[in-house]
Amino acid sequence: MTAKNPILTPANIVTFVRIILIPVFVFALLVPWSQWIPGWESGALFQPWVAAAVYALLASTDAVDGHLARSRNEVTTLGKFLDPLADKILVAAALLALCEMGTLSTWIALIIIAREFIISGLRMIASVEGVVIAASWYGKWKTAVTIVAIIMFIVKDSAFILAIGEGFARFFNILSWIVMIAALVLTIVSMIDYFAKANKAIGLFSSPEPQRDASHAQPADVIHAAVEKGLTIATAESCTGGMVGAALTSVAGSSEAYLGGIVSYANQVKQDELGVPAADLDAFGAVSPQVAEQMAKGACEACHATISVSTTGIAGPGGGSAEKPVGTVCFGVNSPRGVRSCVEHFSGDRKSVRESSVQKAMDLLMEEIEATG
Repeated sequence: MTAKNPILTPANIVTFVRIILIPVFVFALLVPWSQWIPGWESGALFQPWVAAAVYALLASTDAVDGHLARSRNEVTTLGKFLDPLADKILVAAALLALCEMGTLSTWIALIIIAREFIISGLRMIASVEGVVIAASWYGKWKTAVTIVAIIMFIVKDSAFILAIGEGFARFFNILSWIVMIAALVLTIVSMIDYFAKANKAIGLFSSPEPQRDASHAQPADVIHAAVEKGLTIATAESCTGGMVGAALTSVAGSSEAYLGGIVSYANQVKQDELGVPAADLDAFGAVSPQVAEQMAKGACEACHATISVSTTGIAGPGGGSAEKPVGTVCFGVNSPRGVRSCVEHFSGDRKSVRESSVQKAMDLLMEEIEATG
């Protein structure tokens, strides 16, 4: 759900403020403002630290506006545009300022800034195709390490560092370069990772992975096949939120085969209503083949059905990880033949992932009905 007001949400206000204060950071770092204060001869000693504090404050607001948008359910189109733009402007301003001071090599700044433009271009292409490419931990670590590196470079030649001693100053300078090189490496690695995901999702350099035939099994086919064999069906759903059950009950006469389903969006419901062990949820996570199988078994027992199917996954746009990216959906099927599971990785936005999950559930039900005598 998006906010009704597309502009004046708290999250967007924080983002606006971050953009507006970027010139203040550049001013604090490059302009000799400390010399303009009468009677403050030691002001130059504090100037790099003031600039570093301003940069750290602005960088930290990235987490603040993201938290506000998600917690208040106010994720807006404007926010999606401004938030990454503000981050890129802030990083570019800091790197260019360091180059202006002669502290940082231009080629390092060029690589980091170029990466931001390239990733933005890939996201635009993916959005046109209706695909959401999950961010990886490489990108998150790149952001964090780059912030630390920039702060260290701002203060590494300050009078306070030099006053501690020549040995410490040399050590801090080397450490600053190590952190900056680490940021550069993560920048390159995260860009390569993003290219790989983009190629897999939208066929950037090759044809995209072929999609399964969505018309293979329709809800009516599943219901009619189950009725013909005298089988009954139950469902247990998490990420699809009842869509599988809704698809089955859209068929006239579905009550002859479909007994019911349990929408277990929360883990507690999975435990209480479907009998999923808390130990499995803790050990494997809600999105796992183990939990999908337990959900399917629980649905059969709760509804006294012959066959059941379960869905649990990450429909997006957030919530993914490197191990379980957005689009990961686990399915469980339980029948007299036993319980089994499978994992699928769907591309597209939240709506597409959920619709693909429903279709896969239909395919699995049909396969099980045909195999059950």
